[in-house]
Amino acid sequence: MGGLILRLVVNAVAIMVTAYILPGITITDTGLVPMLILALIIAVVNAVIKPILMVLSCPFVIVTLGLFVLVINGLALAIVGALVPNLIAIDNFGWAILGGIVMAIVSAVLEGILGLNKREEEGKDED
Repeated sequence: MGGLILRLVVNAVAIMVTAYILPGITITDTGLVPMLILALIIAVVNAVIKPILMVLSCPFVIVTLGLFVLVINGLALAIVGALVPNLIAIDNFGWAILGGIVMAIVSAVLEGILGLNKREEEGKDED
């Protein structure tokens, strides 16, 4: 349970950093609860919709040697923007793609610093 909350916080920080860096992405309410709700929605979209998009676009991912995954990340972020327009505004699809890239980098750095991947691997070894 603690890992889930920590991942939500990482997602919230990643989207805040992304909105700070990119002028085409705006967060309308930066309070703690709205940011955690936004992070939860991002996590759900990444867990449910993104795998479906990956399977459907598998030939494009293969042909582009994986670069199409950046488009899928942008599409997932655009879907989040469409689902909760009162929390996040994304100007166009180009900003969504850039936002997906920045979010992935920030999340990876924060997960590395916090050791979230190591915790998951250690938890699997104990089973």
